[in-house]
Amino acid sequence: MSSGQNSGGLMSSAGLVRYFDSEDRNAVTFDPKTVMAVCVLFGVFIQFLNVLV
Repeated sequence: MSSGQNSGGLMSSAGLVRYFDSEDRNAVTFDPKTVMAVCVLFGVFIQFLNVLV
């Protein structure tokens, strides 16, 4: 690659960084403990279904 060419690495990701850094006050937020509890319950439910079938 010659020094005159631009690889576009930082420029192409600049919009994503700006998008994900923005905080929205209207965004839905979940407590991490709630997410973990739902995941564990979902896993137990799947294991229960495997026992039945």
